[in-house]
Amino acid sequence: MMLSRRDTLALGLGAAALMTVPQGAFAAGDATAAIAEFTGGAEAGSGDLTLTAPEIAENGNTVPIEVNAPGAVAIAVYAAGNPEPAVAQFKFGKLAGSHAASTRIRLAGTQNVIAVAQMADGSFIQASQEVKVTIGGCGG
Repeated sequence: MMLSRRDTLALGLGAAALMTVPQGAFAAGDATAAIAEFTGGAEAGSGDLTLTAPEIAENGNTVPIEVNAPGAVAIAVYAAGNPEPAVAQFKFGKLAGSHAASTRIRLAGTQNVIAVAQMADGSFIQASQEVKVTIGGCGG
């Protein structure tokens, strides 16, 4: 594909216009609002929810995490500093052998990873852990 002078000029002007967008436009998402949406506005307490994540992650592209909440019907995981804070959600049926899950998530930089579990009685519990990232995974 050949670019004409007009196309090149248009691309250059578009890139220059993008550079003038305030940094706040690409700021981290609102994890508090995402958690409130998951809980329906209910307050999340503390309880038997275990969140296991590395203290230091060398690369933010693949950060392994594990969540475990005996008696939970759903667990949601949030990365407070990511552009889109909701990173994973797990649902467990009545016949689930365990109420645990593990996955790898992408982190933009050093931030808190938050797990919120919905228990069978309708209550919510929360756990968080800070993960220090040396190389960001969301374009950082």
